[in-house]
Amino acid sequence: MKKVIIHSAPVVISLIWLWATHQTFNPIILKGPDFLKFYVILLLGFYASVFILNSFKESVSKTTLYFAGFIFLLGIIKLIRGVMLGKPIGFLIMILIAESIITLVFMLSSANKK
Repeated sequence: MKKVIIHSAPVVISLIWLWATHQTFNPIILKGPDFLKFYVILLLGFYASVFILNSFKESVSKTTLYFAGFIFLLGIIKLIRGVMLGKPIGFLIMILIAESIITLVFMLSSANKK
């Protein structure tokens, strides 16, 4: 339960930012730079929560991987929408590649600890 609460904090913070700046809770409808700001806030908060859990000597759990998967899925959905609309998607692709590499590192480090 502690991990869910810690990982939910960045989601809540990014949604509060989204509501305060754009009066919506739907990040998919945002234009490119605004979505990238939301996504970077979400990612930085999530990985900060992962590092906080690592400092408490907690291992990477399924909950952490589920949160990472849902964040990655949000990026993929926005990527598909950008491709369909013919918008530039370069920064989003770079962020998604970096996110997948970091997630793989966390998965491999948790597998090595077990």
